[in-house]
Amino acid sequence: MTTGEKLRRFFRTDQGVGLLLVSPTALYALLLLAVPLIAIVVISFLTQTGVRDFAPGLSLVNYKEALSDPLYRELMLRSLMVSGSVTVVTVLLAFPIAYFVSFGVKPEQKSLWIFLITIPFWTSYLIRVFLWKVILGYNGVLNSGLKLVGIIDEPLTFILYNINAVIITLAHAYAPFAILPIFVALEKIDRSYLEASRDLGESRTMTFLRVTLPLAAPGVVAAVLIVFIPTIGDYVTPKLVGGPGGTMIANMIQTQFLRLNNAPLGATLAVLAMLIVAVIAIVFLIVGYRAAGGGKKGGRG
Repeated sequence: MTTGEKLRRFFRTDQGVGLLLVSPTALYALLLLAVPLIAIVVISFLTQTGVRDFAPGLSLVNYKEALSDPLYRELMLRSLMVSGSVTVVTVLLAFPIAYFVSFGVKPEQKSLWIFLITIPFWTSYLIRVFLWKVILGYNGVLNSGLKLVGIIDEPLTFILYNINAVIITLAHAYAPFAILPIFVALEKIDRSYLEASRDLGESRTMTFLRVTLPLAAPGVVAAVLIVFIPTIGDYVTPKLVGGPGGTMIANMIQTQFLRLNNAPLGATLAVLAMLIVAVIAIVFLIVGYRAAGGGKKGGRG
């Protein structure tokens, strides 16, 4: 049997048909994801000598500069702090909402609540950021309201053009991304386990801590990753509401590429940021894997 006949016979099988169906998508992902990432990694080892000129050969000069310059270290630590704070705030606020929709809403009304949660996606991300500028501004809605009821005499200045504004805006923007995976995890919990816990004498609080929360851990981990990974690379929100004190590593990467024309250093900062995020993501994936293994019997189906 020739090679051509073997291939034709293979592509007539279920595996072959599946491979044919997946191939266009895999090729598309390879071209649009893998190739740019490889290009960024290669560029990070180059040394720029002119506007569009690079020195021959590869070097670690950019990595030495990125790791030794205190400015880049400060921006990276600030980005991790902001992303971590946004993740904690978002997940802590998202869990009660997801819990209420899953356990407190009638089954026929859950679709309506999910629909209402996704309404913010209907508007542009930039519009939502600018709305927060209006809300948090010196004479914005928040300050005007607090002055009207007599809580403050002078407008608050620490809620805009700093890290606080970045955290508030990002937490609102990514809230639906955290609510939905937690809601899905809560929906998969077999309610009979909760009833069994109550029948055995556990209080509602202990049932939540010992049964509901561990079984919902995979959804919480998914929410953490969904929020943490993109927020550390956000540069629009810090630029619009963060001010000088809210600048993050993504803003520096943008500056290196577009203003300073130093693509190798910008690529180096991007690679370092991706490596740090990858390490943190792997840690959370391990936690999620262990949580899923411990709660595998608690899900439906």
